[in-house]
Amino acid sequence: MKRIAIFASGSGSNAENIIKYFRTNKSADVVLILSNSPDAFVLNRASRLNIKSIVFNKQQINNPDWARTNLLNYNIDLIVLAGYLWKFPTYLLKKYQNKVINLHPSLLPKYGGKGMYGTNVHKAVVLNNEVESGITIHYVNEHYDQGAIIFQAKCQILESDTFKDVADKIRKLELHHLPAVVSKIIYKYG
Repeated sequence: MKRIAIFASGSGSNAENIIKYFRTNKSADVVLILSNSPDAFVLNRASRLNIKSIVFNKQQINNPDWARTNLLNYNIDLIVLAGYLWKFPTYLLKKYQNKVINLHPSLLPKYGGKGMYGTNVHKAVVLNNEVESGITIHYVNEHYDQGAIIFQAKCQILESDTFKDVADKIRKLELHHLPAVVSKIIYKYG
């Protein structure tokens, strides 16, 4: 069975969705949740779902010795960044080449890059009078939101939509598509 680690900085709804998906689809198992925020609600979700969690700071994540103990020893096959806000370390990208993916709340290349996450993206979409938005699941490389695109899903944006309306539409796309895309990637590298 393939082993997944999820990095998250916030509430963890996508992490929980992936965990539950793979409890019924036995092709993989989420074995580890990692967060750069000790107050992130994803840690509560991990505890409730009996998933090991680790909190780290910038010095730790950028230290290969820390990673050896706290990540590499878990024999991880795929890393999913689901609401993780820091740039992913280059040494880990080399170790997990084409095995680190990110979920982004826009149709990249639009509204990507440093600082473009969550409500920042949705506000920009509304401000620019976009008629559609969506999600992008992509491989992670050394540059924010510039890795090869794996999958995109779209939704229409109405003139009357607020950034909260856009966020709700994007959340539905994320919850619907992310676990299935992760499953396809696991199968591809199986």
